[in-house]
Amino acid sequence: MSIHLCVSFPGHERVLGGRRHSFLEKTSASLNQWRISCGSFPSSITNFRRPYTSVMVVPTGVGASIGGFAGDALPVARTIASVVDCLISHPNVLNAAMLYWPLPNVLYVEGHALDRFAQGSWALQPVHRNKQVGLVLDAGIEEELRIRHLQVADATRASLGLPVVEYIVTDTPLQVEKWVDPRSGQSTGRIQHPDSLLRAVHTLVNHSQVNAIAVLGRFPDDDVEEMEDYRQGKGIDLLAGVEAVISHLIVKEFQIPCAHAPALSPLPLTLSLCPRSAAEEIGYTFLPCVLAGLSNAPQYVAKDSGTSNQGCILASDVDSVVIPIDACGGEGILAFARGLRHKPLIIAVEENQTVLDDTPDKLGIKAVKASNYWEAVGIIAAHKAGVDPNSLRRNGINNIRSFSASHCNGYIASNSV
Repeated sequence: MSIHLCVSFPGHERVLGGRRHSFLEKTSASLNQWRISCGSFPSSITNFRRPYTSVMVVPTGVGASIGGFAGDALPVARTIASVVDCLISHPNVLNAAMLYWPLPNVLYVEGHALDRFAQGSWALQPVHRNKQVGLVLDAGIEEELRIRHLQVADATRASLGLPVVEYIVTDTPLQVEKWVDPRSGQSTGRIQHPDSLLRAVHTLVNHSQVNAIAVLGRFPDDDVEEMEDYRQGKGIDLLAGVEAVISHLIVKEFQIPCAHAPALSPLPLTLSLCPRSAAEEIGYTFLPCVLAGLSNAPQYVAKDSGTSNQGCILASDVDSVVIPIDACGGEGILAFARGLRHKPLIIAVEENQTVLDDTPDKLGIKAVKASNYWEAVGIIAAHKAGVDPNSLRRNGINNIRSFSASHCNGYIASNSV
């Protein structure tokens, strides 16, 4: 709001004489003070609140209704990012094969690193840009498929200006295996030669000084019938679980940002395809979103490394965490929910269901339940504004409680607050 007030006093020069300028100076000072109190000065001058930080998690390979397919949780992340000052999320939410979306206030954090961050062991150090991103290619990738992916890397360098500086091929095929865990129902897997992968990463880190790693593993081609449910927007992502195993291995060992993209033969065309799975069908590569995310992913700083945490984001800076209703059993979520010093607002989204059964009620986690992500965004907006989200609901606020069991406003008060 900007209001211009003109003050005129006919004949004031004759009345005030030599005190004219003193009067105008006092009037100007009063108006300036009034503008400050009315908020007409830029918000950067009068805003004394720290940035509001939110974490959005959709676990990998658990068949999430939203976020269990080809980047279908990215619209949610974009919306939350427009409300908060800083959003922390992970590749499963932000990756969409050949599609991605630049979000300047979103931190792209690998899942293992996100757990260590939540536990308070690691801090996140935002960067303007990672200086050098390295690419590891599985020796099991056929020559033509390898060349096409190297052309994709060159395309991101030339068209997007991404700092992908060098690649290396593993000395042994990784031999990726994947399956569905019969106990949990989520996808998982392993690589037969993890030592080969670690040697390749070690070479790029120590000899090429890269500070982020993209991995391209040759995944076994699925039978088209096995993929049919996923292509129809049902079931679970059979690739996602072992992708997490690969990135966890590297992040745990080298403590640098990492993400994985599978190398696969293109699937035959289908006339019936769910939009949520379509991002993986528009090309033969999943690499562009990974390289874009890693280009400015935050660096990981161990709290006991002796390095200053100045300028870093800590777990205690997190104000809210958004999670599917039945996926609250991960290490990071439990760390946030059970923190001794700082507990962010946990928002459990009922519409986003998975194959898991780790609900807040079952785990004893205090959480606000949101029917859907529309509602979750509203809860975050209220929380950021310093408003109790319950006050936005009819009968959401009860009478204030007292430490003593006495009558208050006609009701028996509780003994605890």
